[in-house]
Amino acid sequence: MRVTQSMLTGNMLRNMSSSYEKLGTYMEQLSTGKKINRPSDDPVIAMKGMDYRTQVKNIEQFERNMGEVHNWMDNSDSSLDKTQKALSRLRELAVQGANGTYEEGQRGNIASEVDQIKEHLVEIANTKVNNKYIFSGTETTGNDGDPPYKLNGDDPTAANFFEYAGNQDAVRIEVSEGTKIDVNVQPDQIFNEDLFGDLTDFANELREGDDDEALGEFISKIDTHINNNVNARADLGAKQNRIDLIENRIQEQAVTAKDMMSKNEDADMEEVIMDLTSQEAVHRAALSGGARIIQPTLLDFLR
Repeated sequence: MRVTQSMLTGNMLRNMSSSYEKLGTYMEQLSTGKKINRPSDDPVIAMKGMDYRTQVKNIEQFERNMGEVHNWMDNSDSSLDKTQKALSRLRELAVQGANGTYEEGQRGNIASEVDQIKEHLVEIANTKVNNKYIFSGTETTGNDGDPPYKLNGDDPTAANFFEYAGNQDAVRIEVSEGTKIDVNVQPDQIFNEDLFGDLTDFANELREGDDDEALGEFISKIDTHINNNVNARADLGAKQNRIDLIENRIQEQAVTAKDMMSKNEDADMEEVIMDLTSQEAVHRAALSGGARIIQPTLLDFLR
């Protein structure tokens, strides 16, 4: 086959174009820090990158869910702590009220404090966080916007004395793939009709009666409610411990997933710089060689 000048020129131009393309690829990797910038550059890396990014996004969502879990549990624990203090004070008042040395007026003052603590416990039961009631099951918006807990009058035997607009269902939040955690405290464990009925009867007995034995019975009743609150806090603490373990595992998964995504997509900058430098040298050599391949024309001799 006879090699012509046009064939040499055409081959040189194709090679120069390929060299420019490689230079462009290395420059793009250097400026973006990525191995590929479009799926066509490497479909395998692109497909793996989509999987890794999905995994990272899922983990980031679980981390956000963890924030919501902590919000529920921390506020629930804080409310139960306030409940514990209120119940402890009620027990002190029950011990005082059962003391035969107290007069009727003094017991009336104790009854007033019991009423105030009862109202305080109703407020705790209606605790609202991020516009959600945390002690009303899944009915977190209450009763048409009204608080879920409401007391009517001072007669615990009345049908409408205790009104509760929530339910006993668990609020569940997904914290990892296929794992959901109950984040709320079961309302009937603590804030139930028995609690508010006993406190109302206690206040009424303080105002109307002078039976030390009858007043003393409220000590054991309040102890029961204290134990219920302690058990609820223990259950909540166990959940918090589990959440801490899951959170640590998710954080480790996040580090691993981002590392895998980085190894799949990110360019090795040292290698890219070396490849770019090498390609620049090759390109200059090609330009120099191409200048020698192109033969002089008649115009060169007419200078």
